[in-house]
Amino acid sequence: MNDSASHASYLLPVLVFCGAAVVAVPIFRRIGLGAVLGYLCAGVFIGPDGLALIGEPETVAGVAEIGVVLLLFIVGLELNLSRLFAMRRDIFGLGLTQLLMTGGVAMLALTAAGIPMRGSVVTGLALALSATAIALQTLEERGDLHAAYGERSFAILLFQDLSIVPILALVPLLATTTALSAGGGSLVTTLFEIARALIAVAAVVLIGRYLLNPFFRLLASSGAREVMTAAALLVVLGAAFIMEKVGLSMAMGAFLAGVLLAESNFRHQLEADIEPFRGVLLGLFFMSVGMSIDIDVVIAHVGLLALAVPALVIAKTMIGAVAGRIFGSSWRDSLRMGALLGPAGEFSFVIFPLAGSRGLLDGDQVQIVTAMAALTMLIGPIFAKIVDRTLERTRPPEKTGDTDLEALADANGKVIVIGFGRFGQVVNQILLAQRIDVTVIDHDVDRIREASRFGFRVYYGDGTRLDVLRASGAAQATVICVCVDSPETATTIVEILRAEFPGAAVYARAIDRAHAITLMQQEVDYQLRETFESALTLGRAALEELGYRREDAIAVQDDVRRRDVARLMLQKSDGFLGGADLLHHGLAAVVTPEPLTEPPTSSQGLSAETRDILAEGEAVR
Repeated sequence: MNDSASHASYLLPVLVFCGAAVVAVPIFRRIGLGAVLGYLCAGVFIGPDGLALIGEPETVAGVAEIGVVLLLFIVGLELNLSRLFAMRRDIFGLGLTQLLMTGGVAMLALTAAGIPMRGSVVTGLALALSATAIALQTLEERGDLHAAYGERSFAILLFQDLSIVPILALVPLLATTTALSAGGGSLVTTLFEIARALIAVAAVVLIGRYLLNPFFRLLASSGAREVMTAAALLVVLGAAFIMEKVGLSMAMGAFLAGVLLAESNFRHQLEADIEPFRGVLLGLFFMSVGMSIDIDVVIAHVGLLALAVPALVIAKTMIGAVAGRIFGSSWRDSLRMGALLGPAGEFSFVIFPLAGSRGLLDGDQVQIVTAMAALTMLIGPIFAKIVDRTLERTRPPEKTGDTDLEALADANGKVIVIGFGRFGQVVNQILLAQRIDVTVIDHDVDRIREASRFGFRVYYGDGTRLDVLRASGAAQATVICVCVDSPETATTIVEILRAEFPGAAVYARAIDRAHAITLMQQEVDYQLRETFESALTLGRAALEELGYRREDAIAVQDDVRRRDVARLMLQKSDGFLGGADLLHHGLAAVVTPEPLTEPPTSSQGLSAETRDILAEGEAVR
């Protein structure tokens, strides 16, 4: 009985969290305020100052922090060195300028408000960060992810993601400096702690560089997908644990693990395996932040927050716009970009409590800046919509005939090839000959090794999984070639591609005639039976060997192809019995080989056994 009560005590908070998320998040998404704010408000609603359904929010804070750890791991996984290099000016120039300008202004304001200098430095940098989830969701809704201001906004967000780890590392450093200045520590102790941290970082780097890829190859060869998921969690949490033990943040360890696996063939599979855990735990993290907001503190400082929150959003917008202008953006694009950066970043909810635990901020200050950050997530998206609509109303008439040559130069076509078997390898030979940008996806370890010799981006993953396709760039692909061996798998992939990525042309390998008809009914852009063209070529070669002129043999080949295509089109619309009028024999209810021209004579069995087989076939008909 006691065991049942104990289980029930754990089950109730789980039900409360799930119920709050299911109710709040769709509502906030519906009204355009985003999932993050939905989680935050749900946390306030169920927390101690709301309905008090969860009495002790700190009990879930430890588990919820794993969501942040997994988010940093995925940020690390997405750091492709070639992409970073191409965007280096916007990332490291514009991004650094925005962060330092915004952080500097915030630091001066906080110092003037009475917060000590070291606390102001950390808090100012944290408030300079922006909500990646809100900004990217807004850009996606507008369809502006690839617009000039959208790409520059993404570059700033990427630099902010890169800066999170140094900011987190800065907190204990400033706290140590504070302790030393107060006589609370020695230089030798500090140097020892720094050396221990550097050794731990070096150990994680060496393990990731030389052991992780062989480790995942070994597990992948076993064919047990659930083991790969467990291994991914082991790597992330193991690196986080090591960093925590030497006094650094768990997020730094996860970030390092992600960067070290960014060029791995298993990157997309790992991202797909981690994503469900990240989403759930990150939502739990935001709800725990909402639960931790002290409503009494907010009410006590309502006047301060009523002034500070709008001032922060407007200041971040204007500073972001100035930074954009410095780097050559128009005022319109700069203002749009700045408005997107108004809401405080998700990681401010990590930095503020950390600064409080290290003595850089007192309890009330942590509560005030946390509430300020949360409220910017409420008014920030609304302010961004107002800015966008105002700019739309004042947009000058567009000039006709102008072409964005820079955008066209960057619009490189992308091809994804799913399946690197015998068929996919030949397809890739053609693409390689023209230096086409190709991404190869396969779940066979040996094939991944073979594909790596082509110089393509090769990833270990299951092409039937939507998350793997998304992570592999299917949304940006121009052509997706489905070259897998199994007709059932190919059909599943095509169904997903048609539903989720309608902008990509789908070219599919058909295993046989029935599969070709299925693919045509799914409206693929191009399908090819793997044996059809090769069989036509062989038949034409046989005619030439028999003395037919090459032109006549080609004409026969083309005629057979034309008849077959006509029959396929009828079968697509009418089912397998379609096109029966083109034939000179009855067609069964299943796809069977039928002559496209009338045979001159009846078939003859050349042995008794053969004649028996033919007789049985006639009886079945």
